Amino acid sequence: MATVQRTIPAKEHIYLEGPKSRTYELRFACKVFSQFIKGFRTLHFVGPCITVFGSARFKEDHPYYAAAREFGKRVAELGFTTMTGGGPGIMEAANRGAYENGGMSVGCNIILPHEQKENLYLTKSVTFEHFFVRKAMLTKYSYAFIIMPGGFGTMDEFFEIVTLIQTKTVTQFPVVLYGKSYYKILIDNIHFMAAQGTISEEDMKLVLSTDNVDEAMQHIIKYISTNYTIKPRKRAGLLFERR
Repeated sequence: MATVQRTIPAKEHIYLEGPKSRTYELRFACKVFSQFIKGFRTLHFVGPCITVFGSARFKEDHPYYAAAREFGKRVAELGFTTMTGGGPGIMEAANRGAYENGGMSVGCNIILPHEQKENLYLTKSVTFEHFFVRKAMLTKYSYAFIIMPGGFGTMDEFFEIVTLIQTKTVTQFPVVLYGKSYYKILIDNIHFMAAQGTISEEDMKLVLSTDNVDEAMQHIIKYISTNYTIKPRKRAGLLFERR
């Protein structure tokens, strides 16, 4: 029988494989805590962010890459920091748009055996080992979320955000689903779920599906300007905080 070659190689260490020794679990918990602290210290002063999610696989000549680059530019013009997963594709495009227009461009990278490498358009970056730490950082510092076309990872991030909003775990920040044709089946299925009573139509009130960058930015500006006050954070010398 022929050996099947993995498209995506497995990581060497998989922590979700059942109980290990209590010593191992304690070391793991400490390691996760240290990653959170590293993320807090790196990102605490990057300013209010707008996070752009999307596939790492779109190339520079793709229309979605061009749209993400325009989003990065517009976010920079608003005075916000563009935050992404720090990798190639859509992430690179959004960071590039911000970077090329004098904006703050931040990446929360992840250690993977495929695809992921830090793009060249970051003014600040931090690399994590675990997805759940990275997702917490991508959510924690953002006032709005732009969901570009993507795969499983992008869907995971989108549904986690709307779940957090639905359960009032985070403030009701605006969410943009960019790519009407790409997300048509998903939106139709969400409306079907609402009709079945498993979710409420209200849960999708802050989610805008659009193909128009101007419309997307107006949706974001409307909710941010109406509902939120952004306050600068002060640095504490005793904590060795610096830019």
